[in-house]
Amino acid sequence: MPAKHSDVGSVRAQVSTEEWQLRVNLAAAYRLVALFGWDDLVFTHISARLPGPQHHFLINPYGMLFEEITASSLVKIDLEGRKVMDSPYEINPAGFTIHSCIHAARGDVGCVMHVHSLNGIAVSAQRQGLLPISQQSLFVLSSLAYHDYEGVALNAEEQPRLVRDLGDRMYLMLRNHGLLTAAGSMADAFLAMYVFEAACTIQVRAQSGGSELVPIPDPILAGIKAAAAQVTRGLGGALAWPGLLRRLDRANPGYAG
Repeated sequence: MPAKHSDVGSVRAQVSTEEWQLRVNLAAAYRLVALFGWDDLVFTHISARLPGPQHHFLINPYGMLFEEITASSLVKIDLEGRKVMDSPYEINPAGFTIHSCIHAARGDVGCVMHVHSLNGIAVSAQRQGLLPISQQSLFVLSSLAYHDYEGVALNAEEQPRLVRDLGDRMYLMLRNHGLLTAAGSMADAFLAMYVFEAACTIQVRAQSGGSELVPIPDPILAGIKAAAAQVTRGLGGALAWPGLLRRLDRANPGYAG
């Protein structure tokens, strides 16, 4: 039987200050995904790279709802998905297939966030993919890649193609599957996913209206990266993250335990 989140005490005294802060932020990210309605019961994952040369990561305990995850319940693993710190919880090794290859190939990526949001999957099933029809879509299109569906992500042979298709991009649309963001920090990965899902939601709603869609001209897309830096004051997701934590503290506190 899967362990409950109350089955373990705090691990704060067992880890460094830096790791604890990463644990708190990752637990918050899981609960925020649930708060925004992007979770898929206990499925999908958010992984965070721990500092240091060991290639260790934090990931969710398998079977725990995203809204239940705490800093102490997160499981520390290596690139092969093996636990490197005692924990009563298990992980879904198959679920780490996508995350592990991206972390191994991209030293600049501190967080990989993957969701099965309904609007994201709906757009991923459309042949034309994400359309340049909203301001939100432009931010995504400036760093978007696609990966064709190869079935449930259990086969390690798929990993080189995932890495190749993502390249140096931040956003990956997994055809017929869902959305993924890869960024240097938790805050950046979350903000990217927020914009990604918003762009998909807008597209699905615009298409349902039945009228001809108006695309945004290419020259505007060309300047979107500079505009994004200006909008976030060069801080990226860090600009919104403190406010998101305050919102979470009001709606679902207890993640920092």
